[in-house]
Amino acid sequence: MSTDSATPRYSFATPTPLPLEAAFDGGRLTSDGGLPWLAEAEAALGLCAAFAAHIPEWRRGRVQHALATLVRQRVFQIACGYADQDDADTLRHDPLLKLVCGRLPETEAALASQPTFSRLENAVTRQACYRLAVALVELYLRERGRGRPPARLVLDLDSTDDPTHGEQEGTAYHGHYRQHMYHPLLIFDGETGQLLTAVLRPGNAPASGGVVAVLKRLVPALREHWPGIPIELRADGGFAAPELYTFCEREGLDYTIGLPSNARLARLAAPLLAEAQARQAASEDPATMIVRLAGETAYRAGSWERERRGV
Repeated sequence: MSTDSATPRYSFATPTPLPLEAAFDGGRLTSDGGLPWLAEAEAALGLCAAFAAHIPEWRRGRVQHALATLVRQRVFQIACGYADQDDADTLRHDPLLKLVCGRLPETEAALASQPTFSRLENAVTRQACYRLAVALVELYLRERGRGRPPARLVLDLDSTDDPTHGEQEGTAYHGHYRQHMYHPLLIFDGETGQLLTAVLRPGNAPASGGVVAVLKRLVPALREHWPGIPIELRADGGFAAPELYTFCEREGLDYTIGLPSNARLARLAAPLLAEAQARQAASEDPATMIVRLAGETAYRAGSWERERRGV
């Protein structure tokens, strides 16, 4: 084949005896050409198999779809932007989705449909959710520890809005986002971007809601795996909660957490602000000149038991 070909072909390994080749000359089409790369990444991680091992089997007798295949199909659909279970009724016939889920595109049975996914997700109990969270942390520890162990860990705490559009269990209106939603809690490795844990919460949960309870389990697991490792927490002002500060101080964790502004903080920062404005005005191009100054002070909010360093 010429290296200047406008229709190059790419080959991929699959979990079936059938080889997979991507081309750009028509033929049997798929909705998502990126699935082979996604499947290769998932196979390297083993995420779906790890999750499937902790989901209760609710079916009795002969089953058409193995739990691992159901989880794999559901994860791939969500990753490709098809979060609605109803999408499975069409995508279950998609040749490439079938192939990366271990089914031959033409001759083997279609994948699972919407009713099966509804039963799958209803089968996941509170205990199973906890085991899935543990599996995710174990996966992180394995992948993060490849090669040399980390010299330190930076945990980024975050929350995000997940809009809802019906009467889903747990949906609630959030005043800041001005919508009905879920409000998941997320914890990432700040240096690698790897996800450590995710907790689904009602839409009206505060950003810091439940974070101390999660950290009480997560931090010991990290320290057991990497004894003596320094751990730092970072978060925005939504996590400015005295109970989180107290936990970090008691556990010896460094932390950098945004502090929402108030009249007292504005007064403390006023001299720095005035100096920054003066420097900007005196510059050759004030319109594009950006001046950032930092200071520090001892600060204690009314709900705090003691003063803390504020920057």
